[in-house]
Amino acid sequence: MSIRPTRRHVLVGATAILALPASLRVAQAQAPVKVAGVHASPVENAWNSRIHEAMRQAAADGLIEYTFSEGVSATDYPRVMREFAESGVDLVWGESYAVEREARQVAADYPDVAFLMGSSGEPAGDNFGVFGTYNHEAAYLAGMLAGPMSETGVFGSVGGYPIPEVNLLINAYRAGVLETRPDARFLNGFIGAWFDPAKAKEAAFAQIDAGADILFGERIGTADAAQERGVKAIGSLLDYTPRYPDTVFASAVWNYRPTIEAVVADIRAGRPVGRDYTEFSFMQHGGNELVYEAGMVPDDAIPPMEARRSAIQAGDFEVPIVTTEPS
Repeated sequence: MSIRPTRRHVLVGATAILALPASLRVAQAQAPVKVAGVHASPVENAWNSRIHEAMRQAAADGLIEYTFSEGVSATDYPRVMREFAESGVDLVWGESYAVEREARQVAADYPDVAFLMGSSGEPAGDNFGVFGTYNHEAAYLAGMLAGPMSETGVFGSVGGYPIPEVNLLINAYRAGVLETRPDARFLNGFIGAWFDPAKAKEAAFAQIDAGADILFGERIGTADAAQERGVKAIGSLLDYTPRYPDTVFASAVWNYRPTIEAVVADIRAGRPVGRDYTEFSFMQHGGNELVYEAGMVPDDAIPPMEARRSAIQAGDFEVPIVTTEPS
């Protein structure tokens, strides 16, 4: 069957496997799991880019074969899912936030194909697994660093939509700030889009005008406003410090590879994938991490943060998961 992508359709993995040293090819003796990704946004979007690059690396390592479509609209999403399901893949990966009911129906129609979806809902049956983006622990730690850095005591954040995964991230950042700055005040804006840097930039400008001098950028475009106005910013999902070296002092990085390895292990073992894979985004599994520029952060802010990070990694401290919409 012909797969009709919205923007681009690429297969990676087979050639990369042939290029591996013989010893590594032996280690990858099991056939790669065939994965098809259905990206609602361009793969350059921060969230999608983390998944896309993790998939590409897993393909290069011989763990999976990876084919994908990007920029798939909500109205077209079920069709693309069905075409991939009928093409012989083992796993259809996607993001069902805007098409929850439709995605679950597609999975029900193809019980022999595994589905793994970014979702705010629960797993369904044996073949519909879910995951959430929980880099909240790193966001909390970034907030701890931000607390003593602010001169105004006003902390801003710009998000896409007020869904649980976004809410918990912003709330964790705020909780981290409050640990080191109990008198902090907060501003927040949702732009109603997953990828609209111009909108995010305008929302950030409004918060800077209202007194915020540190911004948490859940959406791309936030750091651009911070850079123009000379305030500091925190990146989310990927490390923004190379792009904004004098603006972004910390990033709450999300690593998707542990999730890929977990679902592939279940598929290879013949286990149902109708489970919640969110735990593999947690710091104990390597699913999220804080990166920061020590030279941009007050020296006395680092030891308390590092102590808290060690406690999280050891399982001695749990960052609160608060999914209510931040005011």
